[in-house]
Amino acid sequence: MQRYVYHMVPREMVGLELMPLNRLGAMYPHLYERYSKKYFDHPERPKLFMKEIPHLNCLWNDVVHFLPIHPSHLYKALTDLGIATRESLMFYQIPIQKLAANRNAMYLYSKEHYKGPAGAIAAEDIKLLSLPDYRELEQLPSATVDYFQTEKEKGKNFGLFAYIPHLFSLGNVNIDEAKIISWNPHNPSMNTN
Repeated sequence: MQRYVYHMVPREMVGLELMPLNRLGAMYPHLYERYSKKYFDHPERPKLFMKEIPHLNCLWNDVVHFLPIHPSHLYKALTDLGIATRESLMFYQIPIQKLAANRNAMYLYSKEHYKGPAGAIAAEDIKLLSLPDYRELEQLPSATVDYFQTEKEKGKNFGLFAYIPHLFSLGNVNIDEAKIISWNPHNPSMNTN
């Protein structure tokens, strides 16, 4: 059975490889400027630029971040809670084998170890990953759904991926065989080719 990771489709893409933000900055400064802006929407988030990832011995922006769960689970959780969403959010569905040339790790993003955007990543929340051991998540963590509910009640903007484990991949990732899918299961998917 084929296994996948998921990455939101960038609004502007050059070539057929996803690359870490720091590498993007060296090659395409205009794209770096565009995609680094999201780190300035909260006073603590710029500190992510210097956040170290234990066991991979690199920085937050030296890896490509992937979801290990089909994005339709996110869409369903948000809409079930009555939270307005963008209907057309698109993701690359990437075969896990595309990460084989890279060093990879799972970031467990556990609520008990998370210290905010400025806090260090707990070493126990990073697990080096052998790709044959990779399994997609079948449901969102309850901490994620609780977070969505709490933030909705506060009436604030909030992160879509809180407490969802991430797969960190140290290196570029080719997307030539990736399919583009909608997080809304009622929208059709399309091939990138």
